[in-house]
Parts: sequence; structure tokens; C-alpha cells
Amino acid sequence: MQLPLQITFRNLESSEAVEAEVRKKAEKLDKRYDRIMTCHVVVEARHKQHHKGNLYHVRVDLTVPDRELAVSREPEEHHAHEDVYVAIRDAFNAVERQLEKYASRRRTEVKAHEVPAHGHVSQLSPERDFGRIESSDGGDIYFHRNSVLNAEFDKLEIGTEVRFVEEEGERGPQASSVKMIGKHHLVD
Repeated sequence: MQLPLQITFRNLESSEAVEAEVRKKAEKLDKRYDRIMTCHVVVEARHKQHHKGNLYHVRVDLTVPDRELAVSREPEEHHAHEDVYVAIRDAFNAVERQLEKYASRRRTEVKAHEVPAHGHVSQLSPERDFGRIESSDGGDIYFHRNSVLNAEFDKLEIGTEVRFVEEEGERGPQASSVKMIGKHHLVD
């Protein structure tokens, strides 16, 4: 975490054991996603005067890039929360699920689409139904008539710009699909 963990106790005495449990759970979150900026945990006893049967409320607030994640475990919903450690566990499990969803969305949003491999036709053998592409990085890639999309093999000429998907063939690199490039295309 970029800022130290904050733990607040309300209506109950601060406890080293409870604080240690919260720190352990927060460290686990930090290992799961290392871009957490802040974590604030509130542990609250709902009825200060009760010595037995007290219900605990635990709130976990995380700040991550572009978002805040918050989980609140209400004791009215869970009588198991008469145990502060169960309340802490449940709150951290819930915020961990939120954090996993957030991290997953972040990964897919950040993914950049690769520029498709491209080059130009360097050799054509229409009588033998194959050709060769010189890729933008200087590679030599074989392609067959059946690899050319939209049945445009007969429209190809030496120098025609193409986009292709490369794979390893029996005799080296080959294009599994070849598409002629129009005016508007992506380049490295």
C-alpha cells in the first residue's frame, strides 16, 4: 500500500490481537493487488453496554486507481458477527472479491490491440498456387492460395500490401490467412 493501513475502533477497546488480524488480512490484499493506495478499516461494536452477544460491524475502504471499493458487513444480517474475527474475515473476503473484479476489468481495459502483422507480396507463383510475403521486419513468409481471404489470390501482384496471421509450418513460417490492405491500415 502506498499509505499506511488505518484501523479505527469504535465502541470497543483497541486490541492488539484484532489489529494483528486486520493487518494480516490487509497484507494479503496488498499481495493480491499491489496498486492499492489506501486501506481504512473500521471495527465497531454496535452495543457498548453489552458484555455478551455484542454484534460487530466491520467496514473496509480501499482506494485504488480510478475507484474506491467499500465493504460493510452489517451485524443485523449475520448473527455470526458476535465474533469479531468472523466479522473481519467476512468483510475482507467480500472486499477481496470486489478487488479481483476490479483488477480483472483493469487488465482488459489496459490491453492494447496488437498491430496485425503486415508486409508486401514479394513473390507469386499462380501456376503453383503460392506466394511469399516480405514482412515489415524483413521476414520471408510463405502463403498458399487457400490462405488468401475473400478469394482474392488472383488480384495479388508483386508489391501488394497485405495483412497476415503467421504460424510455424513444416518448412518454416507461413501465413494462415492473408488479406489485402486497403488505403486505411495500421502500421508499426
